[in-house]
Amino acid sequence: MLRWTIIFLIVAIIAAIFGFGGIAAGAAGIAKILFFIFLVLFVLSLLFGRRTTDI
Repeated sequence: MLRWTIIFLIVAIIAAIFGFGGIAAGAAGIAKILFFIFLVLFVLSLLFGRRTTDI
């Protein structure tokens, strides 16, 4: 998921350089949403991945 965030960020930067403001804003918005979803899933995996029973 982090890979898709970086791809959309690069698309947004390239679109902004060439003057496509709407496409750049859309791609940046998608990249921002994907990054926050990745961040939440990463934190959840850290919290629940550590639960082991040492008896």
